[in-house]
Amino acid sequence: MANENWARAERNALSDALIDAGPEAPTLCQGWTAADLAAHLVVREHRPDAAPGIMIPLLAGHTEKVRLGIRDATPYADLVARFRAGPPAWSPFALGAVDAAANTTEYFVHHEDVRRAGEGWEPRELPAAFEEQLWRRLRMARFVLRRLPVEVTFVDPDGRTQRVTKGGRLVRVHGEPSELTLWALGRKDAARVELTGEAEAINVLNQGRWRL
Repeated sequence: MANENWARAERNALSDALIDAGPEAPTLCQGWTAADLAAHLVVREHRPDAAPGIMIPLLAGHTEKVRLGIRDATPYADLVARFRAGPPAWSPFALGAVDAAANTTEYFVHHEDVRRAGEGWEPRELPAAFEEQLWRRLRMARFVLRRLPVEVTFVDPDGRTQRVTKGGRLVRVHGEPSELTLWALGRKDAARVELTGEAEAINVLNQGRWRL
């Protein structure tokens, strides 16, 4: 499957999960229901005036006001349908390469935000090619984890490694690329990973909080 299709497949799977869960279902996004998450996804693609606040704290107030307005004014099924239909033609996300780069990890993580907030979940068995895409995209963890005072190296089941922070005591985080992705983006309690290395450094990671 072409790279950009992983983002498309996860968009559809996430849409299905949102419908199955219902608007009041919890998610792993702290304080957000499924309806909150659906509104976020729509704002990100359809409101260029508000989307920057997702990443820029100074603009977050406007983004949150727009998100809440859309959430409260739009029936939940319509919110999900709008997200499932994809971005408008004028959006950079409509380009296959941009969709793959910006949304493959985004939609995978939010799909798991819905799945793993419920009871009785188990990790999905993802295609090897999808795991490979997530492994390649783990480079973004350098940005998310850059302030940690430990040196973190990811290790996949084949023994491949990626060092994502430098300096300090050493920790290795072992797991499938999908689980490493969830761990790196702050879903630590729901990620199936194993930490090895210096005990003090492991404690720092277990006590720390970060999120993207």
